[in-house]
Formats: sequence, structure tokens, C-alpha cells
Amino acid sequence: MSRPEPSQPLGRKIAAERQRRGLSQAQLAGLIGRSVAWVSQVERGARTIDRISVLDLVARALDVPLAELAAGTPVAAALTEEPAGAGGLRLVLSGVHSLPPMVSGGEPADLASLQAQASLAWNLTHASRYAELTDLLAVLIPGLEEAAQGAATADRPSVQEVMATVYQATSAALAKLGDAEAAWIAADRAIAAAGRTGRPELVAAGAYRQVFVFLASRSLDQAEETARTAADAIAPLAGRGEAEAVSLVGGLTLQRGVIAARRGDADAAYRFLDEARVLAGRLGDGHNDHHTEFGPVNVVLHEVAIAVELGDAGRALRTAAGLDTAGLSPERRARLLLDVARAHAQRRQPAEATAALLAADELTPEQVRSHGLARQLATDLLGWLQPPPAELRALAARLGQPEPQSSQDVASQDAPNEDPPPPP
Repeated sequence: MSRPEPSQPLGRKIAAERQRRGLSQAQLAGLIGRSVAWVSQVERGARTIDRISVLDLVARALDVPLAELAAGTPVAAALTEEPAGAGGLRLVLSGVHSLPPMVSGGEPADLASLQAQASLAWNLTHASRYAELTDLLAVLIPGLEEAAQGAATADRPSVQEVMATVYQATSAALAKLGDAEAAWIAADRAIAAAGRTGRPELVAAGAYRQVFVFLASRSLDQAEETARTAADAIAPLAGRGEAEAVSLVGGLTLQRGVIAARRGDADAAYRFLDEARVLAGRLGDGHNDHHTEFGPVNVVLHEVAIAVELGDAGRALRTAAGLDTAGLSPERRARLLLDVARAHAQRRQPAEATAALLAADELTPEQVRSHGLARQLATDLLGWLQPPPAELRALAARLGQPEPQSSQDVASQDAPNEDPPPPP
């Protein structure tokens, strides 16, 4: 059997390489520790591989170079392309802003003004308005370093608290943009500033941001260890009913559920989800401690995400359909819509997936256009919908995803499989 063309969709390349080696879907699934349904979904294009570690596992099982298997796919591009919008934020982090006030002695700052600017930084992060965030941080971070040097002794912990909050927002933005290295630097600075305040919840909030960094870099063991140790450390505070601690333990528990789902461990993922639901019931809605947005609604959002990650599209769509999104931030609504689009794609419902993807882009275009999953979805949908709608073609162009050269590949993706798709 001839080798697959580099321009073929990833699922078809995997199927061709598997058949070339004489492996069944069940045999490949056993080699990589996945289910037969997972392999079938990947080969049909109903499920994407968005982590290079997973693709490397498949490449090793098929005895094919990773670069050859990944050629032309978004997961490969993500390794070499600079995330859009991340460059300016990285430059702000690169400046040695603490040095000038060390030389000059620093000047006392307006603490209320710094706190207001820190709140604005988070608002811009949640809205995925990265250009405005970069402009703000270019002034705010040097100002905070100036204030840290010039503040009166009694004000220094408050200045450090603002600094920790600002670096948390910076880390959150960079993690969403896919720049894990810079996001890690910002999270580490947030934890260091929090440590100077003597507030354990603020340190845990920095650790919460660091979990997202490890998730973005696909370092699941590090993500789990950070989430576990931080949650265990502040669990006694949550046990006493301190709302901030409950929010953080709950948020960290949800992330442990996501980590378990990415490992394919459904039992652990749903167990963590249930633990978080109990904590959310104690806390109630209306909280946003340390920008975790933790509460009953947030647990439902994560149920959708975890179900999609596990390939349980039916549960994801049923859960999303029962959710009132009116009070959610644009960032959260857009992320939910991306998960809904993924679930529809898993069920081979391209029209519904396209509608959800376009709605997400309308809400937070910068977030969607920097998201690897959105790029992969656009590529898949361009192949499934022939001819693709004009709105999808325009979005794909903005995402930098080319249209398929012909519909021939699309027809072959719909050919019968040796394994039937899983029930919805």
C-alpha cells in the first residue's frame, strides 16, 4: 500500500498508515492505550488530536516519523508559530522593570488607582482584548515596580497583592494564547508576589493559574501535582467555610477533572466533577473569588468540557442545552460554544458545529482565532461541508486555514469503516 500524501487530513493519514502496517483499529487502540471508538472517531475526522504528545504516541505505534504524520496539521503548526497577540505581552514581561526604581528609590503610588487598573487588566483578559491589555500592562507593571520600591512599609503588602493579581491576569492571557513559556514566567511572578503578602489564598490563586500553564503545554503530570498540592494545602481553610478558599479548592478540583479527562480516565474525571459540585453547592453562584468564577454554573460548564474531552458528545450537548448562559462572561460563553462545536463535530453534525463556531467567533474573536481547537474545527468543517458556507470560509481565512483543494478527500472520509461509530 502506498504512503499517504502529506496534504491528506490527519485522520485519513492515520488510517492509511494503520492499514499499511496491517493493524486493525482494535490493535492500534491497544498499542496507544485508547478505545476502539476513539481510534474510529479520529480516523473519520469526528475527533481531533490537538496535543502533540498524543500524536507522538500514535506515530510511535505506527512506526512513522512524527513530523511526517503531523505535516500540514494545526497541532504541528502550533509548535512553530508564535501565538497571535502573545508577542507584545512577552515583551512586557521581558523588561527589567524592577531595576530603575532600585536605582532611583521609587515613588509612592496611588494604591486605589493601581487596584482599578488591575481590575481593568482582568476585564480585558476575560474579554480577550489582548492588544488593549498589552498597552495597559506596558504602563502598569513598571508602575507597580515603582510603587513596590517607594511604598510605605504599611502599604507594601497591598502593593504586592495588586502585583500578584496583575501577573495572574497576564499569565491567564498568555495561557489562552498558547504561549506556555511566558505564561509560566508570569504565574511564577504572581506566586512570588503573593508570598510576600503572607496570604495563602493568594498563593493558591497563583498556583491555579500555573495549572492552566501546564495544561497549555500538555504537561499533565505537572498540572495534576500543582493542582493537588495547592488544593490539599488550603483545604482546611475551605473546611472552615472561607469563601475564597472554597472557590480555589473548587476551581482546582475542576481542573483535576479536566486533567483526568485528557488522560482518558472517565471515572476520575467525573469523580472530581462530583466533588466540585458539592463545593459549589456550599458556595452558591455570584462568586468570582480570584477570577475563578467558581460556582454551580461553572461546574456545569466544566461538565460539558469534560464530556467532550472524553468523547461523550451526547452528554455534552444535553448538558449545554440545559444551561442558562445569560449571566456568563463573553469569554465563558465563547469557550462553551467551542465545546458545543466540538461535540457536534464528534457526532458528524457539521452545520450545527459551524453555527456554534461562528457564534463563538462573534463573541470573542481574539480568543477564537488564537485557539488551536478552533483552527482544527475550521479545517474539518471545510472538508465536510461542500460547498462550505461563505461565513465559514471567511472565518477559516482569518484563522489561516486553507480550503481543501477538492471534494474527493471528503467523500473518502465518509466511506464505511471497519468499526461502527459509538452510540450517541
